[in-house]
Amino acid sequence: MSLKKSYLWLLAVADLLLPRTCLICGRKLGLREQHLCLYCLAEMPLTYFWQRSHNLMADKINELIQEGLEKMERYSYACALFYYQDEGDYRNILYSLKYGGNTAAGEYFGNMLGRKMVKYVHFADVDIVIPVPLHWSRKWKRGYNQAECIAAAVAAALGVTLRTDILYRRRRTSTQTKVDVRMKTKNVMGAFEAKDNEDAPVHMLLVDDLFTTGATLYACYSALRKTFPCARISFVTLGYVGRP
Repeated sequence: MSLKKSYLWLLAVADLLLPRTCLICGRKLGLREQHLCLYCLAEMPLTYFWQRSHNLMADKINELIQEGLEKMERYSYACALFYYQDEGDYRNILYSLKYGGNTAAGEYFGNMLGRKMVKYVHFADVDIVIPVPLHWSRKWKRGYNQAECIAAAVAAALGVTLRTDILYRRRRTSTQTKVDVRMKTKNVMGAFEAKDNEDAPVHMLLVDDLFTTGATLYACYSALRKTFPCARISFVTLGYVGRP
């Protein structure tokens, strides 16, 4: 019996004992379905931002970067896999990852995004991938960093190195979910710091789970830019708050 057939046989047995269900509609998954059924996968509200070097998400983060600068900074690329809405069912993808311990979903959808990105020239020279770090106390309580799960899969799909030793969180910040844009920016200001690296990167890819205002990603960008003044810094998330 081939390895693939053995895997499918074991999966079938496991599904009898503990059936896997679609994260979106709750339907029982078939043997070849992972996390989403074929119907929900087909209806997934993809952004297609990876196809365009200039897009809505990239424009928003570049506006934050350019604020207060006297000279133009090099344009940063950015993309997300799908549109996220608080009232939408596809939020379950990030909920299951962040609060349900479903790290396999983070890896699966991170790989999906990475395989889409690898086809486009604006991500061709990425040489390291960096997840947005959690404070050690929050990571200890949760048991993992959801951004790192996504980043590892993106890095593997792009064929580049994952680095978790460059960017770290200096202090724990309060939750970002129930504050306005101004408070989000203030909340994370100065929260991150970057360590120098012997091999100067050419193109760094910063990864998080969700893009809302861009405040957290911008705070990470600021820390990385101080340490790596010449590197291009781009951004990736699974979800992007908005409508198709």
